[in-house]
Amino acid sequence: MAENSRELILDALLEMERNREYSSKLIRAVLDKYHYLDIQERSFMKRVLEGTVERQIELDFYLNHFSTVPVNKMKPLIRCLMRMSVYQLLYMDAVPDSAVCNEACKLAQKRKFSNLKGFVNGVLRKIAREKEQLPLPDRKTNAGQYLSVKYSMPLWLVEKWLAQYGRERVESLLGGLLQIHPVSLRFRSDLPEEKRREYVTAMEERGAVLCQSRYLPYVYTATNTDYIGELPGFAEGAFVVQDVSSALAVEAAGIEPSDFVLDACAAPGGKTMLAAEKARRVLSRDVSYEKLDYIQENLERMQLVNVDTQVYDARCRDEQYVSRADVLLLDVPCSGLGIIGKKRDIKYNVTPESLASIAQLQKEIVTNSWEYVRPGGILLYSTCTIHEEENQKLVQWITEQFPFEPVSLEGRIPALLWQEKEKLDKESSSQKVAYRAIKDCMVQLLPGEMEADGFFFAVLRRRKG
Repeated sequence: MAENSRELILDALLEMERNREYSSKLIRAVLDKYHYLDIQERSFMKRVLEGTVERQIELDFYLNHFSTVPVNKMKPLIRCLMRMSVYQLLYMDAVPDSAVCNEACKLAQKRKFSNLKGFVNGVLRKIAREKEQLPLPDRKTNAGQYLSVKYSMPLWLVEKWLAQYGRERVESLLGGLLQIHPVSLRFRSDLPEEKRREYVTAMEERGAVLCQSRYLPYVYTATNTDYIGELPGFAEGAFVVQDVSSALAVEAAGIEPSDFVLDACAAPGGKTMLAAEKARRVLSRDVSYEKLDYIQENLERMQLVNVDTQVYDARCRDEQYVSRADVLLLDVPCSGLGIIGKKRDIKYNVTPESLASIAQLQKEIVTNSWEYVRPGGILLYSTCTIHEEENQKLVQWITEQFPFEPVSLEGRIPALLWQEKEKLDKESSSQKVAYRAIKDCMVQLLPGEMEADGFFFAVLRRRKG
């Protein structure tokens, strides 16, 4: 692989470190900027960038073990160079170890660190020699530390999940978050099955590999695709990018053709669009014009004309919609811990303090939005996280503070998902007692066990009278 590609990777990693830029946005921007490079080179850049960010805790553990200089004491450029090089050594068998070490030394010299070439070469070659038997914390005596390093997850998060789910489930969850997450295509729910199959066949003829969801027949994961906008059916509005978890939540709301749906935190718009395929009218709101412009663009492409979009802050109560919504969609801002596999640096930016802060924001939004639901109407609460305080505990709080009762998801979600949910409820330590009264109204999707992102949703009905 060209030296230039590695230098572009190094610069991107430095930019993330200097400006705390979210990796998903920066990686996309880098690949777009250098779109003229051949596909092999761009694929190499993407993999090394994503992998280095995703595996940072593990990479730092090995660097600290073999280096006399701790990672946090290294010069920023050397730190980024060492991380990306160790990732290649451990996870890219097609790249010879000697090439990784040599190219790292060349880059150090090119970027005015000739005096550190020996250090770079020595540490990397030690790791290369020992990579088949690298040290890990003891699995039996220090399970939390072991899982933290092996799956590159902050220790405090691992310990939090161990208390909630137990060791076996947490290891499955952590492994699921590290899996490759293909793009998810949600075909229009009102598209005839024959027409959907035509589009799928056309995509496969173009080289895409599609896999139909076990939960919803109109959702597929797609791999071996470069630009979604060039796939057959995109321009015609046959599909939108939406994970099956998000679609399942809307299905669980039980939207009827006569319903008015208010989507209070709508971006990126997947739920709005699926709701519009089912309802009489949808009001789609979010806090910025930028977010709503993206939704509007997709609405026009999908030819959904029964949606009004408005910039509106969900923390502010709007009197004109009190008791008017048949269904209120509250996909509230959250920590995003369920989609770490797609946004790899979320885990490094979240803190116990930020989790408490986001839960308070969620309560503020619920407090100022719940009255939009008419008596007898439905509140769909959802997040893309696996954090109990934002999910199960928040739903329990809603039922204690406001006139809502749980609605069983049995019959509202696919039978297979209901079976998986029941199994999880029985085995989860927190679910056994704490949420017995409301457990049937909510489902926590877990990566590694369920065919979806980490996602949570609950269905509540506003009591009459």
